[in-house]
Amino acid sequence: MAKVLIATVKPFSAEAVEEVKGVFKKAGYEVEVLSKYPDQSDLIGAVADADALIIRSDNVDREVLEAAKNLKIVVRAGAGYDNVDLEAATEHGVVVMNTPGQNSNAVAELALGMMVFMNRNRFTPAAGSELRGKKLGIHAYGAVGRIVGMVAKGFGMKVYAYDPFVDSVIIKNDGVVCEESVQGLYSKCEYISLHIPANDETKGSVNFDLLNMMPEGATLINTARKEVIDEAGLVKMFKERSDFRYLSDIAPACKDDLEVQFKERVFFTPKKMGAQTAEANLNAGVAAARQIVGFLEQGDTTFKVN
Repeated sequence: MAKVLIATVKPFSAEAVEEVKGVFKKAGYEVEVLSKYPDQSDLIGAVADADALIIRSDNVDREVLEAAKNLKIVVRAGAGYDNVDLEAATEHGVVVMNTPGQNSNAVAELALGMMVFMNRNRFTPAAGSELRGKKLGIHAYGAVGRIVGMVAKGFGMKVYAYDPFVDSVIIKNDGVVCEESVQGLYSKCEYISLHIPANDETKGSVNFDLLNMMPEGATLINTARKEVIDEAGLVKMFKERSDFRYLSDIAPACKDDLEVQFKERVFFTPKKMGAQTAEANLNAGVAAARQIVGFLEQGDTTFKVN
């Protein structure tokens, strides 16, 4: 009998856990749930006899993989997977997957929600401004970016996108203006919504020179990864551009300083919460469970990332 460990410092909803367990019960698998654990050593101990592992923001590093003698597959319930050491996983013969698209609507709604919140002066009585007629640039037109664009068009925004990995025909067919360069995107749009992954090419790529190309009213929304931001450039942008605002569900290392110096122009959620909806929990958890069963029973590696 295969054993699956669901290890989540940030737990799934109770409904999602029951649905995930149901998938594994039908397959005849044993399930153990480790949630809100206080220390990485708890994960290292629990994974020792697991054949499969479902995680969220949990860190699967080399030490975890070395302790997991039976482990065959790790599924990150979400799109990003930079919290898994892919090189070490490959060395240990462990397949790593993600669940692309399952959290997309939740993340997109958060990005637009933060924009509305900030534009309406944090829901205080003072007069705010509307999104209608403003230009929104989508940096990376994947599953989340595409939904952001769709909803933004409903607000009456003019939507632009840059993504060298997506066919321009797809972008144009969605009624979105396709930009051929990232500089072109930033120079045209008052609002930029970031959806790029954190990798060697993107880390620190959103820097002062790029941000300073933005027109008056520059607002950056980051529901992707904090590592893609050049924090020194971010601070410089705040100091040199009194119109600049930054909204994110991933607090930068300089969060406290920004909130003290520029408190009216920044907003950070208490924790990363793009996927924190009941629906996203359920979708990603069940998708992860089905992928594990598909891999262990049929060798299906459709969403393999290593």
